[in-house]
Amino acid sequence: MTENEVFAKVKDLIVDKLSVSPDKVTMDANFRNDLKADSLDTYELVYAIEEELGITISDEMANEFETVGDAVRYLAKELN
Repeated sequence: MTENEVFAKVKDLIVDKLSVSPDKVTMDANFRNDLKADSLDTYELVYAIEEELGITISDEMANEFETVGDAVRYLAKELN
């Protein structure tokens, strides 16, 4: 799965789970500052990503995701 394919799936989940406008979800968007995600939002999003992509993300790794791009790059690497 390419980074673009991963981004498209993650973007859809972010829009759904965080109730943000699709145009706010960019690779550079910061989960906390730009997308206003709190810790509960982040855990729900990680769970949704795990379900959608059939992957497990450790809590330690999930806590390292500052931007959407951080998550997408990690997921693309893990899926390939």
